[in-house]
Amino acid sequence: MTARPPLPWLPAPLRRLLRPLLDPARRYRHARLIHAVRVALGLLASIALTTGMHIPHGEWASITLLVVVGGLQHQGNIRRKAAERGFGTLIGAAVGLVIIVQQSYLQVPLLSYGLIAIACAVCAYYAIGKGGYIALLSAITIFIVAGHGENAIADGLWRTVDVLIGIVVALLFSFALPLHATYTWRYQLAEALRSCARMHTAIALDAQLDPAALQRAMALQGSLLVQLRALMPSVAKETDISMAQLETIQHGLRVCISLLEVLAAIRPRQQDGDDAAAVRRQLAAEARRLQAMLVGMARALSHGVVSRLAVRGAAALDPHDIPAPWAGYVSLTLLLEKEFSELGKALAEVSGKWNI
Repeated sequence: MTARPPLPWLPAPLRRLLRPLLDPARRYRHARLIHAVRVALGLLASIALTTGMHIPHGEWASITLLVVVGGLQHQGNIRRKAAERGFGTLIGAAVGLVIIVQQSYLQVPLLSYGLIAIACAVCAYYAIGKGGYIALLSAITIFIVAGHGENAIADGLWRTVDVLIGIVVALLFSFALPLHATYTWRYQLAEALRSCARMHTAIALDAQLDPAALQRAMALQGSLLVQLRALMPSVAKETDISMAQLETIQHGLRVCISLLEVLAAIRPRQQDGDDAAAVRRQLAAEARRLQAMLVGMARALSHGVVSRLAVRGAAALDPHDIPAPWAGYVSLTLLLEKEFSELGKALAEVSGKWNI
């Protein structure tokens, strides 16, 4: 199974012309540049729209666009933040308009200040915990719409319109060359697998293994695990892969990295003799097989060739008649190979969803 061509409804010549922009690998490598250009174009569109229509306080549309899309690359995040921003805006705008109305009729500034303080205190109460972003934006929108209560009703209504325009423009530009979190997840997972292949090759074949270099590689793997976990909610939204399935993949990778660390710790010292030489030959063959498996899985993730996830051949190690100093190391190597095979199967099961 190969990756589906992007925008299949486009004519083939046009797809070839746009290939540099449509290629997921290039979009991943140049994600910051694409995001910067997209934000700049979105701001220009927001300015042109509010200025062309002579909408008062049009700068709030641009501010809202920056709030929604400015710090978020991935489409899954943008959609979620835009929905939360819209909900928070409606709540804040409604409260702000109520404050403006009572101020225009009662003309009691101290009452307006008190109502604003109470409303923001309620938002602050809910800002800690689930839904905190909505509560925070509600409080901010109260001030955007009402100020300190002295804004005119017309100004409050126009500022509400500006904020909603900013959300719409942000969503429209989020679909222009979307930077899927799935791409980042795939390529970072591929890098983690390649790093695992390098570490295992060093552990199995390098007689003078550098502990400091191995420690740095382990620290990098830990950092990648943290980044992959942060991407999981957005990947789930973009691909419909369940969080349980993503957690299975994450857990499998974490177990494999832990096994590699233990494998390095119990690696037997080099020994002479025919038995030791025979075991080392088997370990070298198994290291080459495991490296081919991991590189194949990484290429499947990077290039969308899912067939590379299939495990080929049997283990090169024979667990019988292993000399005592090598028994634990060989058993752990076989367990590591099994865990990587299970990880490949978990990726293959959901390949139709992440292979976009």
